[in-house]
Amino acid sequence: MKFSHLLLALMVTAIWGINFSGIKLGVGSVDPFILAGLRFVFCVFPVIFFIPKPDVPLKTVATYGVLFGVGVWGLVNLGIQLGVSAGVASLTLQLSAFMSVFMGYFFLNESITRFKLVGFVLSLIGLGLIFSVTDGSVSPIGLAMVLLGALFWSSTNIIIKKSGAKKVFSFLVWGSLFSPIPLFIAGFFTGGSQAYVSLIENMDALVAGSVLFQAFFATLIGFFVWNYLLGIYPVSSVAPISLLVPGFGFLSSAIFFGETIGSTKMIACLLILAGLIISLFGDRLAIIMKPARSL
Repeated sequence: MKFSHLLLALMVTAIWGINFSGIKLGVGSVDPFILAGLRFVFCVFPVIFFIPKPDVPLKTVATYGVLFGVGVWGLVNLGIQLGVSAGVASLTLQLSAFMSVFMGYFFLNESITRFKLVGFVLSLIGLGLIFSVTDGSVSPIGLAMVLLGALFWSSTNIIIKKSGAKKVFSFLVWGSLFSPIPLFIAGFFTGGSQAYVSLIENMDALVAGSVLFQAFFATLIGFFVWNYLLGIYPVSSVAPISLLVPGFGFLSSAIFFGETIGSTKMIACLLILAGLIISLFGDRLAIIMKPARSL
């Protein structure tokens, strides 16, 4: 990978990690579903007027938009509001990689190798350690919401793969068209009309910055650059860099909110990341090592 492209990849992972702190800043004064709804409004307009519709059925695009909007970011926002720190949320959401493996097995007939199973077990142990954190940065109900968001993220990955969509960025933008209304409805059901009154009362530069950062930087710019890199390099060269997202997530949370990274979180982080690395590279290393052992 060219150095300039490596810097672009690092920039995206930094943006995605900082995004969780941006969410935490926003949900401090705005309903989490409404905050997510505003995010997707700005993901769509005015960009959608310059992006061609993806060559897949509209029903598939709409399903993706609802699941990605409400299922992923609505629930992640809710989990953060319920007491999960930005750093822990950024790490926990990485578990969607393992959920995608099992969904691929059930819905796409993809195989699950022993390395993926070992990686999954290691990550489960790391997740168990996160549940044991008692420094106030982990809420069990909030963590459950983030895990559910990770499950929905895996579902959206399956939808994209089964659709055969070649222009993923176009799929994202047009799918986002179907995210705001369900999110605004969810905000009304959870917070009533007071949620919208609070939005008007609390709308300030901080909330506006949170929404715009999530929409333009974390979503549009982040996914555009990431898909651009995936179009140039093999997935195996680009995807592992996303493992840095939790690092930036914890770092930004420590800077903005004073989150402490104790030994339990550190071990949990290492276990989950080790599990992801084994899942990603275990099969390739086994193939490389096999000829060496035969010699």
